[in-house]
Amino acid sequence: MRAPLRNRGNARGGIISYPLDKIYEEVAFIAFHFHWSPDDIMNMEHRERQRWAEEISGINRKISGEKQRSILEV
Repeated sequence: MRAPLRNRGNARGGIISYPLDKIYEEVAFIAFHFHWSPDDIMNMEHRERQRWAEEISGINRKISGEKQRSILEV
């Protein structure tokens, strides 16, 4: 049996979303490096987009021989 919800009358609900500016940054980063369409990238799950951005960052670090930060690091 499920527990009763608290403050049911005051619940705003909804989904907490990922900041739009970060989504655009990830899409631009992946599109620039892999030449994939923005629509294809936007249709990916958030975690998949982050994974591709991490992979690209790793490739860039290897090529440059430097310890560069990922675009996902703040």
